[in-house]
Amino acid sequence: MNLSVWDPFREMEALLDRYSRTARKPAEVGDSKAMEAGDWMPTVDIVENDQSFVVRTELPGVEKDDVNVHINNGVLTIKGEKKVETKDEKRHRIECSYGSFVRSFTLPQDVDIERVEAAYKNGILSLTIPKLEKAKPKQIEVKVS
Repeated sequence: MNLSVWDPFREMEALLDRYSRTARKPAEVGDSKAMEAGDWMPTVDIVENDQSFVVRTELPGVEKDDVNVHINNGVLTIKGEKKVETKDEKRHRIECSYGSFVRSFTLPQDVDIERVEAAYKNGILSLTIPKLEKAKPKQIEVKVS
Protein backbone atom coordinates (compact mmCIF):
# COMPACT_ATOMS: atom_id res chain seq x y z
CA MET A 1 0.00 0.00 0.00
CA ASN A 2 1.38 3.37 -1.06
CA LEU A 3 0.67 6.48 0.93
CA SER A 4 0.69 9.86 -0.71
CA VAL A 5 -0.19 13.36 0.33
CA TRP A 6 -3.56 14.41 -1.00
CA ASP A 7 -3.48 17.61 -3.01
CA PRO A 8 -7.03 18.84 -3.73
CA PHE A 9 -5.76 21.33 -6.30
CA ARG A 10 -4.15 18.58 -8.39
CA GLU A 11 -7.57 17.05 -9.02
CA MET A 12 -9.07 20.43 -9.85
CA GLU A 13 -6.22 21.25 -12.26
CA ALA A 14 -6.63 17.87 -13.96
CA LEU A 15 -10.36 18.48 -14.34
CA LEU A 16 -9.90 21.97 -15.76
CA ASP A 17 -7.18 20.73 -18.11
CA ARG A 18 -9.47 18.00 -19.40
CA TYR A 19 -12.28 20.48 -20.10
CA SER A 20 -10.06 23.06 -21.75
CA ARG A 21 -8.43 20.42 -23.94
CA THR A 22 -11.75 18.98 -25.14
CA ALA A 23 -13.12 22.46 -25.83
CA ARG A 24 -10.42 22.95 -28.44
CA LYS A 25 -11.10 19.70 -30.27
CA PRO A 26 -13.84 19.53 -32.91
CA ALA A 27 -17.08 18.09 -31.59
CA GLU A 28 -19.17 15.68 -33.63
CA VAL A 29 -22.71 16.81 -34.43
CA GLY A 30 -24.84 13.86 -35.49
CA ASP A 31 -24.00 12.71 -38.99
CA SER A 32 -22.98 16.19 -40.21
CA LYS A 33 -19.45 17.57 -40.28
CA ALA A 34 -17.66 18.45 -37.06
CA MET A 35 -18.16 21.90 -35.57
CA GLU A 36 -15.24 24.26 -35.80
CA ALA A 37 -13.17 25.09 -32.74
CA GLY A 38 -10.51 27.73 -32.32
CA ASP A 39 -7.41 28.23 -30.24
CA TRP A 40 -8.98 31.12 -28.32
CA MET A 41 -12.34 32.85 -27.99
CA PRO A 42 -12.80 36.63 -28.30
CA THR A 43 -15.37 38.34 -26.08
CA VAL A 44 -18.70 39.40 -27.60
CA ASP A 45 -21.48 41.78 -26.56
CA ILE A 46 -24.91 41.44 -28.19
CA VAL A 47 -27.34 44.33 -27.69
CA GLU A 48 -30.91 44.63 -29.00
CA ASN A 49 -32.82 47.81 -29.72
CA ASP A 50 -36.10 48.49 -31.56
CA GLN A 51 -34.47 48.51 -35.00
CA SER A 52 -31.65 45.95 -34.82
CA PHE A 53 -29.26 43.67 -33.00
CA VAL A 54 -25.71 44.96 -32.54
CA VAL A 55 -22.88 42.44 -32.12
CA ARG A 56 -19.56 43.85 -30.85
CA THR A 57 -16.53 41.57 -30.83
CA GLU A 58 -13.21 42.53 -29.25
CA LEU A 59 -10.36 41.46 -31.54
CA PRO A 60 -7.22 43.23 -30.25
CA GLY A 61 -4.20 42.71 -32.46
CA VAL A 62 -6.22 41.07 -35.24
CA GLU A 63 -5.92 42.59 -38.70
CA LYS A 64 -9.15 43.37 -40.60
CA ASP A 65 -8.11 41.08 -43.45
CA ASP A 66 -7.75 38.15 -41.01
CA VAL A 67 -11.45 38.29 -39.98
CA ASN A 68 -14.26 36.52 -41.86
CA VAL A 69 -17.98 37.03 -41.11
CA HIS A 70 -20.72 34.97 -42.72
CA ILE A 71 -24.34 33.98 -42.16
CA ASN A 72 -25.52 30.54 -43.21
CA ASN A 73 -28.85 28.88 -42.33
CA GLY A 74 -29.60 31.48 -39.64
CA VAL A 75 -26.20 31.16 -37.94
CA LEU A 76 -23.81 34.10 -37.70
CA THR A 77 -20.17 32.96 -37.68
CA ILE A 78 -17.17 35.17 -36.95
CA LYS A 79 -13.83 33.53 -37.51
CA GLY A 80 -10.27 34.53 -38.09
CA GLU A 81 -6.75 34.39 -36.78
CA LYS A 82 -4.50 36.44 -34.52
CA LYS A 83 -0.99 35.96 -35.81
CA VAL A 84 2.07 36.07 -33.61
CA GLU A 85 5.26 37.72 -34.78
CA THR A 86 8.13 35.33 -34.28
CA LYS A 87 11.52 36.86 -33.76
CA ASP A 88 14.74 35.58 -32.31
CA GLU A 89 14.19 37.06 -28.90
CA LYS A 90 14.00 35.72 -25.39
CA ARG A 91 10.43 35.55 -24.12
CA HIS A 92 9.81 35.76 -20.41
CA ARG A 93 6.02 35.61 -20.38
CA ILE A 94 3.36 35.01 -23.05
CA GLU A 95 -0.17 35.78 -21.82
CA CYS A 96 -1.79 37.05 -25.00
CA SER A 97 -3.89 34.61 -27.00
CA TYR A 98 -2.81 33.76 -30.53
CA GLY A 99 -4.11 31.45 -33.21
CA SER A 100 -7.49 30.86 -34.81
CA PHE A 101 -10.85 31.73 -33.30
CA VAL A 102 -14.47 30.93 -34.15
CA ARG A 103 -17.66 32.31 -32.60
CA SER A 104 -21.12 31.29 -33.84
CA PHE A 105 -24.55 32.59 -32.85
CA THR A 106 -28.02 31.54 -33.91
CA LEU A 107 -29.93 34.52 -35.24
CA PRO A 108 -33.62 35.09 -34.58
CA GLN A 109 -35.95 34.63 -37.54
CA ASP A 110 -37.02 38.27 -37.52
CA VAL A 111 -33.73 39.73 -38.87
CA ASP A 112 -32.94 41.05 -42.35
CA ILE A 113 -29.66 39.34 -43.27
CA GLU A 114 -29.58 41.18 -46.61
CA ARG A 115 -28.94 44.52 -44.84
CA VAL A 116 -26.27 43.52 -42.30
CA GLU A 117 -23.58 46.18 -41.86
CA ALA A 118 -20.06 45.62 -40.51
CA ALA A 119 -17.45 48.07 -39.23
CA TYR A 120 -13.97 47.40 -37.85
CA LYS A 121 -12.22 50.09 -35.81
CA ASN A 122 -9.54 49.94 -33.10
CA GLY A 123 -9.79 46.16 -32.81
CA ILE A 124 -13.59 46.17 -32.36
CA LEU A 125 -15.77 44.44 -34.95
CA SER A 126 -19.32 45.87 -34.90
CA LEU A 127 -22.12 44.13 -36.78
CA THR A 128 -25.52 45.76 -37.09
CA ILE A 129 -28.22 43.24 -37.97
CA PRO A 130 -31.51 45.05 -38.74
CA LYS A 131 -34.87 43.60 -37.79
CA LEU A 132 -37.52 42.98 -40.42
CA GLU A 133 -40.25 45.63 -40.63
CA LYS A 134 -42.93 43.25 -39.39
CA ALA A 135 -40.83 42.38 -36.33
CA LYS A 136 -40.52 45.95 -35.04
CA PRO A 137 -42.85 46.71 -32.16
CA LYS A 138 -45.81 48.89 -33.02
CA GLN A 139 -47.60 51.10 -30.55
CA ILE A 140 -51.34 51.50 -30.96
CA GLU A 141 -53.19 54.36 -29.34
CA VAL A 142 -56.34 53.31 -27.56
CA LYS A 143 -59.10 55.92 -27.49
CA VAL A 144 -61.44 56.05 -24.56
CA SER A 145 -64.97 57.24 -25.25
